[in-house]
Amino acid sequence: MAVRAFVFLAAMLTASIACGESRPRLILQITVDQLRGDLPTRYYDRLGEGGFRYLWETGIVYSNAHHAHANNETIVGHTTLATGAHPSAHGMVGNLWFDRETGSVTYNVEDPNYRLLTVGAGVDADVEIDPTQRQARSEGRSPAAILASTFADELRSNTGGKSKVVAVSVKDRGAISMAGHSGQAYWFSKASGGFVTSTYYRRDYPDWVVAFNDSGPTSRYENNSWQLLHERNSYLFADTDNREWELNVAGFGRVFPHRFGNRANPLFTTLLTFSPAGDQLVLQFAKQALIAEGLGADSTTDYLSVSFSSTDYVGHVFGPSSLEAEDNILQLDRTLAELLAFIDREVGLGNTLIVLSADHGGPDTPGYLNSLGIPAGYVDPSSWDSNAAADRLRGRFRIEGKLFETYAHPYLYFTEDIKNDPRIDHEELEEAVIDELSRFRGVSLAISSTALRRGNLPDTEVYRAVVRNFHAKRSGDIYVVFEPQWFINDFDGLKVAATHGSPWNYDSYVPIVFAGAGLPPEIVERRVHTTDIAPTLASYVGIKPPSGSAGRVLPEIVDRDGQ
Repeated sequence: MAVRAFVFLAAMLTASIACGESRPRLILQITVDQLRGDLPTRYYDRLGEGGFRYLWETGIVYSNAHHAHANNETIVGHTTLATGAHPSAHGMVGNLWFDRETGSVTYNVEDPNYRLLTVGAGVDADVEIDPTQRQARSEGRSPAAILASTFADELRSNTGGKSKVVAVSVKDRGAISMAGHSGQAYWFSKASGGFVTSTYYRRDYPDWVVAFNDSGPTSRYENNSWQLLHERNSYLFADTDNREWELNVAGFGRVFPHRFGNRANPLFTTLLTFSPAGDQLVLQFAKQALIAEGLGADSTTDYLSVSFSSTDYVGHVFGPSSLEAEDNILQLDRTLAELLAFIDREVGLGNTLIVLSADHGGPDTPGYLNSLGIPAGYVDPSSWDSNAAADRLRGRFRIEGKLFETYAHPYLYFTEDIKNDPRIDHEELEEAVIDELSRFRGVSLAISSTALRRGNLPDTEVYRAVVRNFHAKRSGDIYVVFEPQWFINDFDGLKVAATHGSPWNYDSYVPIVFAGAGLPPEIVERRVHTTDIAPTLASYVGIKPPSGSAGRVLPEIVDRDGQ
């Protein structure tokens, strides 16, 4: 047995050394927010040559890839991509959760201990129309709430801090999650019109960031508008440019062209992110970062994360089956092509391992689905504490006052008074609430935290996904799963056309594509998961996987004929 163990370890060491000698100079991780798995190929006939087509035709495409957790929201998916862990391990169970210790709702990357370097840059004018950002109580930001290491963390640790790590996004949570605890994260501030970071990462800005922000990156869009890229009659959704369920935010309109206005409009920068302009700003900043930080400039592997957010905003405002969403994908294709061409010139795509995926997919709007005869609708959890069902529960358990502290999707949290009331049988109350919820239109099932702790749940994919989303200190008392095609569209009075956050396939289905670094083209049809990405990257460069990683190494990426 000792001899066999020695032979096995020797083989592993040899493979690791061989892999280390052929490490790529750069790992480029591209995340497209709300890029459902079918969207890149939905308009394939009109894509250019250097963006999605390059990845799909020269890379290894996993055509049946999914997130394995239940709450498909931005921070949950980004952190899963970065760590290879489920929310049960990395702790980011939702964009928001109720903190029992502080007695308030917590925004995922909020941290008052680390202020933004640009004072006031966190007070965005659009905070009143962003249901997630509204809950943040301070401008401070850090990755402190992420409870597992990321691939970027492991890369930095393995190289003694020599690997350079930079993550860029419009969203703070899209950059911070991917940079991990040891990299640098920059995101777009709608308040300042530039890119910012916090004192967690730096004491002051490097000169190149100052120069970029001083150049007025948003000025080119002033008094301009979002125009269609091609002739209108070439679009699949050419005749559907004005649907009643689409939003008209701050005069942006429901039909092309969508006018940005100028900086006198407090929502000017917000409207940029509701269009391809948001991704273009991220692209320009990422290009500057690559040059200024010297990413991929030597034999030590560096890491660049670029998270594009406009697809998500457009999906929320107009829906994914809209003329706006269609044009956004075609313009994103050009943005990707420019990014890849730039990296080819500066680093070489042969020296770069690329992986593209998404933090989640997204549903079509109920209005669009209804127009096709498909049942769909909206759910309003704000009514759950004030209807006849709530009255029955109060009477049965002799409860005065409100039942629920809050609904922070997808969890219901009981009030502290109820949690601390010794007269109440809490398991019985949970089951009674679940029984009442199951009668509400649009609710598929509800699961108590007690049941999730105990296990012995039905062995279905949905239940397994909910278990993977459960973190004892952050998850609520009741997890609510809505029926397929039923969604929340009202967040404290703020409405959206479509929203994600379910365990159903339209939200879990995302692309996974690896390309560059000499990988041969291949289409893989077996089901894989986003938790597989981080351990695969770790194996590829010969380092240990992130601390909470639960995924499997993808053999098509690491088995390179002895390379």
